[in-house]
Amino acid sequence: MTDTAIPRFTGDASPYAGGDPYADHRTADFPFTHLVDLADRRLGAGVIAANDEFFAERENLLKPGPAVFDPEHFGHKGKIMDGWETRRRRGAAATEPHPTPDDHDWALVRLGAPGVIRGIILDTAHFRGNYPQAISVEAVSLPGSPSPEDLLAPDVKWTVLVPRTAVGGHAANGFAVDAEQRFTHLRINQHPDGGIARLRVYGEVAPDPAWLDALGTFDLAALENGGQVEDASDRFYSPATNTIQPGRSRKMDDGWETRRRRDKGNDWIRYCLAAQSEIRAVEIDTAYLKGNSAGWASLSVRDGEDGDWAELLPRTRLQPDTNHRFVLDGPVRATHVRIDIFPDGGISRLRLHGSLTEGGADALAARHRELGG
Repeated sequence: MTDTAIPRFTGDASPYAGGDPYADHRTADFPFTHLVDLADRRLGAGVIAANDEFFAERENLLKPGPAVFDPEHFGHKGKIMDGWETRRRRGAAATEPHPTPDDHDWALVRLGAPGVIRGIILDTAHFRGNYPQAISVEAVSLPGSPSPEDLLAPDVKWTVLVPRTAVGGHAANGFAVDAEQRFTHLRINQHPDGGIARLRVYGEVAPDPAWLDALGTFDLAALENGGQVEDASDRFYSPATNTIQPGRSRKMDDGWETRRRRDKGNDWIRYCLAAQSEIRAVEIDTAYLKGNSAGWASLSVRDGEDGDWAELLPRTRLQPDTNHRFVLDGPVRATHVRIDIFPDGGISRLRLHGSLTEGGADALAARHRELGG
């Protein structure tokens, strides 16, 4: 079902010797990290259960940003780690002190947005001698809001995304996934025990067509509704995907900001909408971008991969730290949208309000069926 890690890391890392704790962290450029993290807390992801979290709580797995290491941070249970860490497993008796080959710890993860998974990173940062010997990952798609008991029921059929595989300590262990299915939950297994700092699940959102149909009018570019960033001119300070995250930006780096241009060009982002749609209203938000917001912005649309680009919103002056709203004269049909900012700077959010066309709804429903939804 999967490729092996790209590349593979195994074995202990050296004990922490002081200085930058990430100086000897083992990592790589994985081919799927440009995709959305389906396990992002901003999308509503959560670690809903674990069989053991004696040393460090399961919720740490989905915290944004790299894991933090404080060599002096100890509590009454021992070293406090920024990750999910279980106690050491033991055998059944003095004559059998070691865990059995089948002994393992597990955590259940609800994806923030159901989708097709293309890659997984299980980062054991700072777990140098207390990481799991091996990991495995399974996935399932269940409707509604299943409880841990529902997910662990004997009739639930899990799909193996990452078979039991040896991993390394203090390393970003990455796995490419090849399973053309829509999943809602993961089961992360540590064999036999240990700690994992962070989990990242990269893929493509696959929304529920019935939900979008019930909403009628919704944000056609939003990540949670199936919109995605196809490309961007610049990702120097922050990812372009931030512009279609849920909610309003809460700080400057929660938007998209480009480096300062020293030429006569401009920056841009190109989006793919959930499906063919009719756009009726636009929001361009520059929240928390004050001395670095874009000066002007324009929007263009096209209908289909080979369609011609047409102007949706002419070049318009933007104000810093302001949400700009535009009601269109009539619905505009599109599958792709491009925002151009002039000359550089940033925006925090782009919202494109409208509804699916009949053809767009049919295509989305067909894709949902193909993915087993």
